[in-house]
Amino acid sequence: MRVLLHVCCAPCSIHPSQELLKDKSGHVTGFFYNPNIHPAGEYEKRRAALIEYSKNAHFDVVFDKYEPEVFFSKIGIRTQAPERCKLCWQMRLEKTAESAKAGGFDAFTSTLLVSPYQDQEEIIRIGSECGGKFGVEFISADFRGGFREAQEEAKARALYRQKYCGCVFSEKERSEKRCRK
Repeated sequence: MRVLLHVCCAPCSIHPSQELLKDKSGHVTGFFYNPNIHPAGEYEKRRAALIEYSKNAHFDVVFDKYEPEVFFSKIGIRTQAPERCKLCWQMRLEKTAESAKAGGFDAFTSTLLVSPYQDQEEIIRIGSECGGKFGVEFISADFRGGFREAQEEAKARALYRQKYCGCVFSEKERSEKRCRK
């Protein structure tokens, strides 16, 4: 089975890629499509960390264009979580499903499913909907069990680990929480 794995960042790719690669009859390709990441310097740090990890983990990654205007256009004035997040997940999973179909992959999934901070049920709903739209299976695996170990592995490998989801609004929310303490 050929699987296209949407990757949000290197640390979150560790456990899902390892799980998907356990079945030696399959092949996993990463897909880095994240127009939500802001600023551009943050995007480049995450991209560089993924390049480093993927070389050591022996899995290929396709890097799509960085187009933050696509993210801002998609969310419009809906800047509050969770509405903003749902639109962002939909945008990235739809692009992944479309790319999986175009690339002849059997299925796709996302590293978003490893995070205990994301709405797994909503991501699965959106992923399944996108898979149906493009005729590609969405793998709705619960990768959260490997989140902490993957974070420790990322530390040990000295991979860049970000402190926020990616968009300017999630960084603002994180900053506001720190200020209230």
